[in-house]
This record gives sequence, structure tokens and C-alpha cells, in this order.
Amino acid sequence: MEVCGTSSVSLREFGCEQSLLSRPDGSASFVQGDTSVLAGVYGPAEVKVSKEIYDRATLEVLIQPKVGLPSVRERSQEQCVRETCEASLLLTLHPRSSLTLVLQVLHDDGSLLSCFLNAACMTLMDAGLPMCCLFCGVTCAIDANGQIITDPTAAQEKESRALMTFAIDSKECRVMMSSTKGSFSVHELQQCIAVSQKASEKIFQFYRDSVKRRYSKTL
Repeated sequence: MEVCGTSSVSLREFGCEQSLLSRPDGSASFVQGDTSVLAGVYGPAEVKVSKEIYDRATLEVLIQPKVGLPSVRERSQEQCVRETCEASLLLTLHPRSSLTLVLQVLHDDGSLLSCFLNAACMTLMDAGLPMCCLFCGVTCAIDANGQIITDPTAAQEKESRALMTFAIDSKECRVMMSSTKGSFSVHELQQCIAVSQKASEKIFQFYRDSVKRRYSKTL
């Protein structure tokens, strides 16, 4: 059980590997506990005239479930990831072009949206795309006793009365995006935001360590 108050934050183990795929311009796999996602980004590339935006790049996010076709849930998650990436990327540097981010679910054991966000950030970094800041995803669940659980498993999510995912930026720890489900008070929302901001410090440190390990091998 990853149960935490505002004083201490417990997260499952992270794992990340960049440049796994040869065809995308950037790729990464991200693992949180038993939840794992593979991501690839293509572009900047030519864009269809119907999707062209004259002053910035067009970003498309596609989520592929482990089995079957994308559903309403995947469309909602795509919108959350797209809004976060658009707030982070300097899209005005590539007008009239397209970026396509593809996220493939390998295994879902809870906190899937935050894993999507973390995989997306590491993939954009691998592609070397210009960004104003990095971002990470943190999921919080509130159980029946009012305890806040960070990075919950699928079983913990099922038993919770509220589930929240936040995208946090690396510069000021601001909330860039939020996705909520269930019933909760304003105070509980503020508590979850504070816990997520504290958890983001650990994730950003993992980003730094991961990139440092990668480039120490190549230099």
C-alpha cells in the first residue's frame, strides 16, 4: 500500500529507457510498478492542409490500448496528454508542420494516465523538441477512510472514492492539467495537489538521473 500524508510521499519503482525504436524521431518506454507504456513521436513533418495551423505546429496524440480499439476512455486520455504537451512544447517554432505522439499500453496496473504523461515527456526529450519546461504526471486516490494514496495500483483505484491525476511543470511546480473522478471536497483537492507537487520532485529527479546515466554511457 502506497499510503501517504502531506509529510511523506511513496511512489512505486520507476523505470525508463529512451531511443528504443528506430523509426520514430524520439521514443521511450516508461514503467511505474507494473504499469508500462511505450511511446514514440514523429515530426516535425508535413501536415495535411485540413489540419494546418499557420502560426504553430499541429500536435496529434494517439493512444493504443493493449487489446481492441480505442474507446471513449482513450479519447479522454488523449486530450489530457495533448493539452499538457501543447502547454510545454514551443510549437510556434515549427509553424505549418505536424507532430504525432503515439502511446501504446503494454500493461495497466493503475495510474495509467500519469504513466502516459511521464512516457510522453521522456519521448519529447529524446526527440530533442524545444520545450519551455518539462512535466510529469502524478495520480492520487482517496480511499473510503479519507487517506490519500499516491501512484495507486488498479486494485487501489477500484476501492477508492475519488481519483485525480495532475500534470506538474518542472519550473514552478504548477498544475498544468488535472483529471478528476469521484466525490471529494475542496480541501481534499488542495491536499492532493500539494501531495502531487511533492511527488513531482522525486519524478523530476528520476528524469535527471535517467538522462545522466544514458549520456554518461555515450560520452
